Amino acid sequence: MKSNLLQSLPTMELLTQAMDYTRVGVIITDPELPDNPIIYANKGFINVTGYSREEIIGKNCRFLQGEKTNPEKIKAMKEAIAQKISISIELYNYRKDGRGFWNELNIDPVYVEKEDKYYFVGVQKDITQEKEYRESLQTYLEEINMLSTPLVPILDHVYAMPLIGNVDKERFTMIHSTITQSIYESSIETLILDLSGLNSFDEDVISEIFSFHKLLNLLGTELIVTGITPRLALTSRKLNYDLTTLQTFGTIKDAIKERRR
Repeated sequence: MKSNLLQSLPTMELLTQAMDYTRVGVIITDPELPDNPIIYANKGFINVTGYSREEIIGKNCRFLQGEKTNPEKIKAMKEAIAQKISISIELYNYRKDGRGFWNELNIDPVYVEKEDKYYFVGVQKDITQEKEYRESLQTYLEEINMLSTPLVPILDHVYAMPLIGNVDKERFTMIHSTITQSIYESSIETLILDLSGLNSFDEDVISEIFSFHKLLNLLGTELIVTGITPRLALTSRKLNYDLTTLQTFGTIKDAIKERRR
């Protein structure tokens, strides 16, 4: 049985063909040769980069780097190779024709006992479309968040911001960023934060409201909070946050009436 298994083990030719049919780029480098050059590259690597085997065998992989390649990630990659440890990074690289692409790169040291030496295997995957999709999705979510937390002018230099739907710490962090920019652009002197449209919130939101109050104080903007529900008030008391330190009103209309007196 063992003999039959040995006979069925793949040949080097079969392994090479199998590597060429993989959809990712695979290279092997020899760190004991000057400049850790490429000694093997499969078709996947050639297809992604546009270089021929003749152009890359014997060269260091840095020819893929360019203007937008992050130097900190290059440094991390060099340190991993020097320490003979694995590393996984996303790196902006360049094809032969100059077009950039996002490279999901995994580098692993491989010790060959028979030769008593290490090689490095680099597996590369073009994730440009995935990266662009994630960035587009993030931009879309930020735009949606801005639409769901609009700044509404009420009086001169007085704006209202109704929070609608579900709010968590991440969304409040985005609100901080949006408001900071808007205060400078719109000269907001008073901001009315209306909470009556909240569907749900977590305990972090309570602390974020008080942090928001401190931030606006530093920016010279008055904060008025309206629409505090009994549940929110109860949660605040449970977390030892004193709502009496905030200016509060039942509705935006109530706050505006007080403002006009």
